[in-house]
Amino acid sequence: MKLFEIGQKVKELRKDNGLTQEQLSSISGISRVTLGKFERGQMASVSIKTLDTILNALDYEIDFIKKDKYSFG
Repeated sequence: MKLFEIGQKVKELRKDNGLTQEQLSSISGISRVTLGKFERGQMASVSIKTLDTILNALDYEIDFIKKDKYSFG
């Protein structure tokens, strides 16, 4: 999954939880501007700590899944 796809998924999870960007940024301790840029895929990188903090606020966690080496998608 690419970074912009993760941002889109975070946006989807945020909305599913009925949270605004302001609310999620407050809960996770990051700025609303940073969260907005992340959701729109406008950040070149995001730290694992920041991603973990955002996901934790949404009751999710980072997990590792082995890629299918024969996948062409």
